[in-house]
Amino acid sequence: MYNSTLKEGGDVEVFLGIPAADGIGIGSAFVIPEPVKRAIPQHRIKIDEVNKGWGRFQEAVQSVTLELSEHLESLSKTDERDKAQREVFETYILMLGDPVFSKEVKDFYEEELFNIEYTVEMKAEEYASRLRQAGNYYLSERAQDITDIFGRVLDEMLDIHPFDINRVPDGSVILANSLSSADTIILSKRKIAGLALTEGGVSSHVVILARNYGIPTVVGLEEISKKVRNGETVIVDGSSAEILVNPDRNTIGEYKSKILAEQQRKIKLREFLNKPAVTKDGVEFKLYANIGTPEEAEIAAAEGADGIGLFRTEFFYMSQSGVSLNAAARSFNEQTQFEAYKQVLEIMGDKPVTIRTLDAGGDKLINSVDIPIIDEKNPLMGLRAVRLSLAYPNVLKTQLRALYRASIYGNLQIMFPLISTVEQVKGCKQLIKEVMGELNYEKIPYKADIPVGIMIETASAAIISDCLAEVSDFFSLGTNDLTQYTLAVDRENQHVSALYDEFSLSVLRMIQITIQNAADRGVPLSVCGEMAGKQDSVMVLGGMGIRHLSMSPKMISATKELLSRFTIAELEAISSKHLNNL
Repeated sequence: MYNSTLKEGGDVEVFLGIPAADGIGIGSAFVIPEPVKRAIPQHRIKIDEVNKGWGRFQEAVQSVTLELSEHLESLSKTDERDKAQREVFETYILMLGDPVFSKEVKDFYEEELFNIEYTVEMKAEEYASRLRQAGNYYLSERAQDITDIFGRVLDEMLDIHPFDINRVPDGSVILANSLSSADTIILSKRKIAGLALTEGGVSSHVVILARNYGIPTVVGLEEISKKVRNGETVIVDGSSAEILVNPDRNTIGEYKSKILAEQQRKIKLREFLNKPAVTKDGVEFKLYANIGTPEEAEIAAAEGADGIGLFRTEFFYMSQSGVSLNAAARSFNEQTQFEAYKQVLEIMGDKPVTIRTLDAGGDKLINSVDIPIIDEKNPLMGLRAVRLSLAYPNVLKTQLRALYRASIYGNLQIMFPLISTVEQVKGCKQLIKEVMGELNYEKIPYKADIPVGIMIETASAAIISDCLAEVSDFFSLGTNDLTQYTLAVDRENQHVSALYDEFSLSVLRMIQITIQNAADRGVPLSVCGEMAGKQDSVMVLGGMGIRHLSMSPKMISATKELLSRFTIAELEAISSKHLNNL
């Protein structure tokens, strides 16, 4: 197990953590502050304090309005990418100037003599509640807007200034206690040199995203954000798990040479770009890409992927919900999803594209009016993934309609996450029948013979994979969740990260059971978890009989090169050692 320690060597400080995403980054430190929780006091005021309080409220409204107006002016009026942000800001500004709501707040404030902060929060939530209960989709969205924008006003009054991830400058090394998946997606669109985090396991979603985007990352660094100052030069070495602060000129030169060597290695790997993945004795593998947004499909195609093995649609939702600071929850409508799925299918042409339905809940909270955020004591064991979709079937039906409409533009496969029973698969297929009936009635074209498969990522699914094979067109092994659920280890928790072991005999036996049951029943099987992109586990999986692997697009050429150096017999010998490691 790694410890977060400090070594001294001259003026250079070296922090040791846990290696998460390979690569080396050099940049200026940018420390992301811990969020401040808003605590609203509640007390009575004197009559002679009313004007002062109301003046503070009006000043806060004016300040927030000015800030939003400045943001609005900075956005393009013609660029479609800025359209969503413009709509949000314009709505907020209208709400801040609503005379009806302002009068309602003032009347209550002057009559009841509660402090202005409590009055604003209470009246905003009361107004939002009325809109939610109206049973109208548009009004529900406006309810979220009300809560969000007057939350900003309250922050201004209480001198709380939430950090906007969009403020991070290009070329930064990010130091933080933790990052959300949504923040990581936003940062991926910037030139970020590296991530140094206190929290997060090696298979956490933030780390998965960092690998996909090629951001060197180290986790398990105790209070790193409190030990480094903004602007200090920092080197992140994702392989050795070292963070070097204030390195001297020679050290920077040494690491720049390592970056150059890695760039040259990647150039050499390009010779595998348009070649099939074949072992030394001629056995062919199919290497697919894991993606989280339509833009990543372009990367997958450029890296020579044989298709998309996993489109994590929840990451697409997250990337859309993070359009602005504290953006109100929005609905991900059918048309928005349809356009995204169509784009991916068209990019990949005839190659298969496996799109996983929404895997929300648990540690992946999505800012949408359609998806409730439920306070659960054990969210990873709670209402998440397919369980959430079946509990709120309209969310899944909307996604299925978009998927089936998009199916005519490519080679689509649909996959359901976190399956643990046959009944769940049947419930999802019943919703598919309903969607197909609706599309038939509306005379909307779609492909009727889309393969429908499932993720094997719970121990129960692996054990009954023979039964699940009767209702599934294909399996995909999600080794990240399969490992954490089999070993009862939270993969996001750095305190137990040493127990998270994909090579545990219990995990390998779950994989072996699934491989055997799939083979016996002729069900195609692939692996789309992080094991599929790691060189040591690729050899073990290949030796166990896996021939379809889905990974970060940037790992495809390296995996082709690896497979070219081994025969199947050699891979079988490697996996045998692990399977017989009693």
